[in-house]
Amino acid sequence: QVQLVESGGGLVQTGESLRLSCVESGSTFSSYNMAWFRQAPGKERQFVEAISHSGAVSYADFVEGRFTISRDNAKNTVYLQMDNLRPDDTAIYYCAAEFSPTRRTAGVLATDYDYWGQGTQVTVSS
Repeated sequence: QVQLVESGGGLVQTGESLRLSCVESGSTFSSYNMAWFRQAPGKERQFVEAISHSGAVSYADFVEGRFTISRDNAKNTVYLQMDNLRPDDTAIYYCAAEFSPTRRTAGVLATDYDYWGQGTQVTVSS
């Protein structure tokens, strides 16, 4: 059974940075497409950025070059480096895994993903 555990959230001020981490428990991490989603209070879960098992990256328009996803298969970990944070980035950030070894790019829909972490809170103050 796959488990995903996020960490790295916190309270920061506008313009500051955070790095989120998500560790996957299992032996097939390199076969998974991985993604970050976020959900703000009263809003739907929103795609942020994804990286395929082959390293292809997809991202939402609002990222605007501020966020960078990466993965370390040796550590079963995916990261989200978030720079120049803004108050509207405030949300719970979720890590997700899609088992799709034949798919070239990672999905951008929440329904594409098979496993989810519990989330980590990111709060950006103005």
